[in-house]
This record gives sequence, structure tokens and C-alpha cells, in this order.
Amino acid sequence: MRLIERRIGLLFAGFLLAFLVVVCRAFWLQGVEASQLSSQALNQQTETIAVPGLRGAILDRDGTRLASSEDAATIYATPYQVKNPPKAAALLAPILEEKKEKVLEALTEESGFAYLAKDVSLATAEKVEKLGLEGIGQLPASRRTYPQGEMAGQVIGVVGSEGKGLTGIEQGEQAALAGEEGERRIVTDALGEAIKMENVKEARDGEDVQLTLDPVIQQETEKVLSKVGETYSPLGATAIVMDPQTSEILAMANWPPVNPGDLESISNEDLLNQATGLNYEPGSTFKAFTVSAALEEGLVTPTTEFTVPPQIEIGERIIKDAEEHGTENLTVGQILSRSSNIGADLIGQKIGATKFSKWMETFGFGKQTGVQFPNEQIGIVPKLSEYSGATMGNLPMGQGAAVTPMQMVQGYTAIAHNGIERPPQLVKRIGEEPVHEPKGHRVISAKTASEVREMLEGVLGPEGTASEVSVPGYTLAGKTGTAEVAENGGYSETKYVASFIGMAPAMNPKFLAAVIVDQPEGEIYGGSVAAPAFGEIAAFSLPYLGVPQE
Repeated sequence: MRLIERRIGLLFAGFLLAFLVVVCRAFWLQGVEASQLSSQALNQQTETIAVPGLRGAILDRDGTRLASSEDAATIYATPYQVKNPPKAAALLAPILEEKKEKVLEALTEESGFAYLAKDVSLATAEKVEKLGLEGIGQLPASRRTYPQGEMAGQVIGVVGSEGKGLTGIEQGEQAALAGEEGERRIVTDALGEAIKMENVKEARDGEDVQLTLDPVIQQETEKVLSKVGETYSPLGATAIVMDPQTSEILAMANWPPVNPGDLESISNEDLLNQATGLNYEPGSTFKAFTVSAALEEGLVTPTTEFTVPPQIEIGERIIKDAEEHGTENLTVGQILSRSSNIGADLIGQKIGATKFSKWMETFGFGKQTGVQFPNEQIGIVPKLSEYSGATMGNLPMGQGAAVTPMQMVQGYTAIAHNGIERPPQLVKRIGEEPVHEPKGHRVISAKTASEVREMLEGVLGPEGTASEVSVPGYTLAGKTGTAEVAENGGYSETKYVASFIGMAPAMNPKFLAAVIVDQPEGEIYGGSVAAPAFGEIAAFSLPYLGVPQE
């Protein structure tokens, strides 16, 4: 009997001990670790995701959208809820335009949340929803679209997968265009079903950026440049159209064009905006600045005569003209209209190296123009201390220094706008705030500017290098350029940059344009490759802008 009672006592003690262990464990879990366990449980059932703010639009001067953001959706998965991942992947992959293997990998992740596709169209999201697949959900998002396709593609630029501008205005105005990300918390039940969504932080939309580009002139300029590309198959080409009175850029075109919405088929080289990113030796278009400097220094007048021999030797270089000739007397005006290399160098010798270097800096070469565009190049201009014996045989005729098309256009605005030069303007408004017109500064006198314009009329005259270019009802002024491409420490005999920069009406310009063609095939001269393109752009733009005939 005592043995039985003893066993019952031991059994009771064992039960009591077990009960005490359970009570102590419960107390520990509820009292000591409750907060930590609650946090872990919440984390297992809660996911915080980023909600992007809608990116601001890029507009042309008329308010037409060149780039904009639209509502989209991000498709996600709760992997452990997907009943048949291989089958689901097979259904989703073609709709999301992804490889089946990639989708399957996301559907079989060990985490409780996986992205399948970001920023898909609402039409695509609707197709996914109609599949009725368990474990597949959607979140609101936005995506970038380019309603005008290729128009001004390099100028607009592209946006990366993380919603950040990578090139062009998309990059340069990132701070204004980018919205501010918000946060959304999704709470799910034990089965993974969303039972609650709440905004932790509201998203903020970005500001619109309006450009000075005129959509009609931009489209026509691109059309003309496309013909140049098809005809001469150059390495590249660019054209800039500007209002010289305000320095507003009306068109900035590149060939070949790109579609910013098609990132997969675009290389970094394709995205280069040649107007601000091409460093090239300008050739004879630079002679207008050589003449301007000599006029400002009081060394010549338009009628000053020079004896121009068949060739001259400067330093270690022999300088010749494009066409052979005997010794002849040419005025400064004739040197410019006939584009005499020898004549330009003779004028350069009068100026001298020290003053010539100063004038290159005065016109803005070797530094950024200030146009509102990212990664603007500054060219390659030798310092006075770096001049060699041949430098003053190269620079006055437009060789031996690299410039950008935008620098050349800015310099020509001084000639067009009575000696006042100002930074080119591309951005007109950010949000509701207009961008103030940049202040100009005097580079040359109004008298010098007028004299140079009159001499540049001769370039399109009977004896000029662009004599076949004309626009009925308007007097044109401009300059051709045919520059050898620097190569292997010297100059190529087969590669050239053909260019033309001009304005109209000559005595009171309301229109300024530059066409630069990098390494055309077949024809190489600025007068035959670039000048006709300028003529086409001018013939369209002058009446369109309402410039009265003379």
C-alpha cells in the first residue's frame, strides 16, 4: 500500500513539475519575449514597398509632351502561395515579356515577396489579373513614355530602370523632374492574403520642364538632317536653329536619331547630343572670328587688300588654298567670301599670337557656353604658352583647336546680334517658374558685327563658296567650313567635317542655324554638303517664324 502511495506521490510531483515548467515558459514568453516575438510575427506578415512619385513631363515651347509619365503597375508574387510555379511561370512569362526561367526563379524564392515585373502598362496588368493566379499581386507604379518617338531623342535623354535620368534633359533636370518616393505598408494574414494597405509616406510628383524647342522647326530640321544622313552616310551630323535676338534654341537635331523609349537598341554613342558633345576642328567657319578680331583691333577694314601668294610657310607647315592660284590681291571681304586659308593666316599674323589667344577666349572657346544641358564639352584650345611655330598657321583658318557646335553658334550670335553674346537658352520654364533670359555681354562692336555680316553675304554670292544656296525674298549671310580631321598626330587626307553656319535676314538676323556633318562620304565640302541643308531649313523657318521678306 505504501508503495502505491509512494508511486502516486512521485507521479503527482512529476505532473506538478511539468506544470510549473509550462507556467514558467508561458510567463517568459508573454512577459519577457512578448515584444520581440510580436515584432517578428509582424515582420513576417508586413512588407514595406516604395511608391514612386510621378516624374514630371518634358514639354516643347508649345506645351506638347516630349516625355511624360503614366500610371503603370508593378507585378509581384508571394512565392509560398503560388500552387504550381512552373505552370504560373509559363502563363506569366509571355504577358510580362520575360523569360520563363527568370519568372520561375522569382516564383520559387524563399522570401515572402518577389518582384516579377516593374512599371508594366495597365493593359498588361489587366491581362495578369485575368489569369486569377493565387499569390500574384499588383502595386501602383508609373512609367516613362515618349509620345513624339524619336523627335529630339538625344536632347530629351533617357531614364534608367531605377527612375533616374541618365542622359539629356532627363539627367540635367533630374532634381526638378524626379518626384519623391513614398512608402506603402502591406499587411497580410497567415495565408499571405493582403488584409491591410496603408501609406506610411505620401509620394510627391515631380515638376514639368518646358524647353524652348519649336516642334515644327525641330521636326523639319530632323527631316533635312535625315536626308543628309541618307545621302552622305556620315559618322554623325547635328543641326542647331536659334533665335539670335533671344538666344533661344528652336531646334537641336542629331543624326542618326534615337527613340528614348527603346533602351535595348540604343548604345551610349547613339545617345550623344553632338550639338554639345562633339569636339571638332571648325575649319573655315572660324575665319569670321579671325576677321572680327582684326577689325576690332583696328588692323584692317573690309576693303584692306592683302597680296595672297600660291602658298606660305608658317613654322613647319606649308599653307595652301583649296584651289590652286597664282599670286593675287584680295580684300578682307574677298578672303572671307572665297575662304582663303592663306589670306586668313596673313590676317592672323597681323593680329599676333598674344592677341589672337585673347580673342579666342573672348568669344568663349575653351569653356562651356552655359546652355542648360548636362556634360557639355569645352573643346580643346591650346594655351598661349603651348603655341608652336605652326600654331598661327593653323588657328586663324580654323585648324589646330577643337570646338563644339554650340560654341560656334554662340559666337555667331554675337555677329548676328550686333556684337552681344549670351548663353544659349534651352530650358524655358521649370514647374510654374519661368527661367530668366541669360544676360548678354558685348564681345565686339555693333559696327564690327555689321561689317562681318555684310562680308558673309559674299559667301553666298556669285564668287562665294556657297553660291548655289539662296532663299527667295531673303538675304542670307554665312560661312562654309571644310576641316581635315586630326589623326595620328597629323591630319587625315580622306576624313573631313563639313559645316555651314548662317543667318537671315543678313542685316537684321531673326534666324541663325548651324549644320555640322562629321565625315561625310562622297562629297566633303561644306558648300556642297552642309550649306544646302542650311538653305532648306532657312527656306522653311523664315516664313514660318513670320520674318518679313526684304
